[in-house]
Amino acid sequence: MAEHGEFLALDLGGTNFRVLRVRVTDNGLQRVEMENQIYAIPEDIMRGSGTQLFDHIAECLANFMDKLQIKAKKLPLGFTFSFPCHQTKLDESFLVSWTKGFKSSGVEGRDVVNLIRQAIRRRGDFDIDIVAVVNDTVGTMMTCGYDDQNCEIGLIVGTGSNACYMEEMRHIDMVEGDEGRMCINMEWGAFGDDGTLNDIRTEFDREIDMGSLNPGKQLFEKMISGMYMGELVRLILVKMAKEELLFQGKLSPELLTTGSFETKDVSDIEDDKDGLRKAYQILVRLGLSPLQEDCVATQRICQIVSTRSASLCAATLAAVLWRIKENKGEERLRSTIGVDGSVYKKHPHFAKRLHKAVRRLVPDCDVRFLRSEDGSGKGAAMVTAVAYRLADQHRARQKTLEALKLSREQLLEVKRRMKVEMEQGLSKDTHAVAPVKMLPTYVCATPDGTEKGDFLALDLGGTNFRVLLVRVRNGKRKGVEMHNKIYSIPQDVMHGTGEELFDHIVQCIADFLEYMGMKGVSLPLGFTFSFPCQQNSLDQSILLKWTKGFKASGCEGEDVVTLLKEAIHRREEFDLDVVAVVNDTVGTMMTCGYEDPHCEVGLIVGTGSNACYMEEMRNVELVDGEEGRMCVNMEWGAFGDNGCLDDFRTEFDVAVDELSLNPGRQRFEKMISGMYLGEIVRNILIDFTKRGLLFRGRISERLKTRGIFETKFLSQIESDCLALLQVRAILRHLGLESTCDDSIIVKEVCTVVARRAAQLCGAGMAAVVDKIRENRGLDSLKVTVGVDGTLYKLHPHFAKVMHETVRDLAPKCDVSFLESEDGSGKGAALITAVACRIREAGQR
Repeated sequence: MAEHGEFLALDLGGTNFRVLRVRVTDNGLQRVEMENQIYAIPEDIMRGSGTQLFDHIAECLANFMDKLQIKAKKLPLGFTFSFPCHQTKLDESFLVSWTKGFKSSGVEGRDVVNLIRQAIRRRGDFDIDIVAVVNDTVGTMMTCGYDDQNCEIGLIVGTGSNACYMEEMRHIDMVEGDEGRMCINMEWGAFGDDGTLNDIRTEFDREIDMGSLNPGKQLFEKMISGMYMGELVRLILVKMAKEELLFQGKLSPELLTTGSFETKDVSDIEDDKDGLRKAYQILVRLGLSPLQEDCVATQRICQIVSTRSASLCAATLAAVLWRIKENKGEERLRSTIGVDGSVYKKHPHFAKRLHKAVRRLVPDCDVRFLRSEDGSGKGAAMVTAVAYRLADQHRARQKTLEALKLSREQLLEVKRRMKVEMEQGLSKDTHAVAPVKMLPTYVCATPDGTEKGDFLALDLGGTNFRVLLVRVRNGKRKGVEMHNKIYSIPQDVMHGTGEELFDHIVQCIADFLEYMGMKGVSLPLGFTFSFPCQQNSLDQSILLKWTKGFKASGCEGEDVVTLLKEAIHRREEFDLDVVAVVNDTVGTMMTCGYEDPHCEVGLIVGTGSNACYMEEMRNVELVDGEEGRMCVNMEWGAFGDNGCLDDFRTEFDVAVDELSLNPGRQRFEKMISGMYLGEIVRNILIDFTKRGLLFRGRISERLKTRGIFETKFLSQIESDCLALLQVRAILRHLGLESTCDDSIIVKEVCTVVARRAAQLCGAGMAAVVDKIRENRGLDSLKVTVGVDGTLYKLHPHFAKVMHETVRDLAPKCDVSFLESEDGSGKGAALITAVACRIREAGQR
């Protein structure tokens, strides 16, 4: 337990009530110190107005605080209020009906916490913070829970009886939310009020009920609790005397008086050493002249009545334990029951009989019974202490996460800065220093549907690459037919010479053509080459540097199209017309452009992130010409590399960047793409754990391991249909032992990080579509964005949040999003098809 501090508690459940001060200290070894005072409630106040009652309580509270000289402090207070209530919040509870002789007017149907607050305000000489209101059963569970963290059930068997337990939120339909657990006050005394116990109720139970203040109600309580146990024994003695089975058939006025045989008498008579002597004294007190056999019979009746009470109590507890076990899905449950009440504590055999019966009924549960020694007042203070600790921890976590939650104004500012950086990249004067490079791709048109022919495509962006044959048809049979084969690139080839690499690629092309029965055919080829390049024309692209583990020598600074053509010539088996080389973002735009003529933007949000769009030629200052449009490869992952996003970056972004392979570069990509989101989450979880806000402050070695939190886990954890048990299973797979509360926190962190990524991506996209609209001088723009990437496609909420952000930040643009289903290889073929169409039109 991490609770510490000073708390007040009120314990109101009868004609006397207690005020307590509870101090929890934590210097390595936690200690709880308590001072309390008992105050009486006069009968005229119990039956007067609610104002009088709560003014009296406030006065006693003031008296107690005066005595301890703590009136100047505003202390948190927990309130044990042991009357039937409808609780709506931890600090809001509406009295359903008075019991135990109380009849204060104007209280039923009202929030008792608010009534106390009003009474304190009327005095005006002190103030307190009422944090929690609980009943005595919950208070008992919390008192015992302080000493044993397995305590998840509270039980009272005294004058009355009730139980509470920790239920899964997903099963509580009356409260919103399905994550975590909540304590349920069962009010089990009313079990049987619907007739379900009629077959086991006796004539004596029915007689007790008919003579009670609330006939037909609390039928189970009337069978097991201390208020009625003595009366049950009395009624049995009366019947047996009438049938001349006891006391020589004689009755006395005292025996016939309701309430003359008390529950304390039952406990005394069942005493092992002195029971028969006590039986004799009690029967004499009742005006009888008992024989030895009358005393033995009376003792036996007491044993039968109290044993039935313990057995019924055990049966209902067994049902609760079975439910908790089923909820947790455990083969064997280990659980503790916190218990209070005069019957449980003072009856010589009740507790032992209850324990034995419970263990017999649920043999697959290891159950510990823990007596509450300090009453429910301490429990109320502990509820308050827990609530305070959780509120403090929640505030600390929220303060950290606040930096990752972006307001609309902040997102508009990101959009504005992206537009500025785009202009810098397009301008010849500032291009060299601009982080967002806005590279010309020399792709000057999107498909118009008239393209036709057979095209080859290469898609190289990792250790595997694809060779594709793409058949484009127009007219009535318009469509695209694709055949492809995936080839691997061995590591020795990736790390060898450029000649070896491109000879391997050409060997795979030859294998594919033979596989397709097209050996020796010469076809136009499109090449998707997803590495950083400087493009000088549609069919010339200079490799700036290898990434993704490639190290082939003699390639950096060279034109990859030339390297490919030289390898084809070395083979002397076939010839190919390399028409276009593009990156995967442009390929995605072209793939979707074939389906939707409004598609003029491409977006990748997967392991990395990038965008491209159709820019007016007059704005592309790096290329001569003013007419028409050209697709610009933004390389937007580098947005912020000049420090323009520093006020949006958190300590976690900085940590992820510093430990990356390319510190200081691709900063925007590191805030939004799949390769880095898991690392941001892991860094936040480490921070929370170090501060004692998660995983009980224990950092596992696995949590210290970079890359443990893959983006797929974020997607799984955020899935709407995933229960917390499954989230815990994912965390366990990662070597992280978590509670339900830990799982809720991890899920919240994943949500915040992924939401920020989607919003930042949306802000960037809003800048792009607004620029297209402004370029064309339009009041409104209809445009489609072609999208690919695992984060966009597989994360349960990313796409939706991004769409909402674009709509909000670019209200004059009607933006549709179209997923690319066939990858960027098909796009490379379509760019080739468009280039061939334009070339043929030029020749004509």
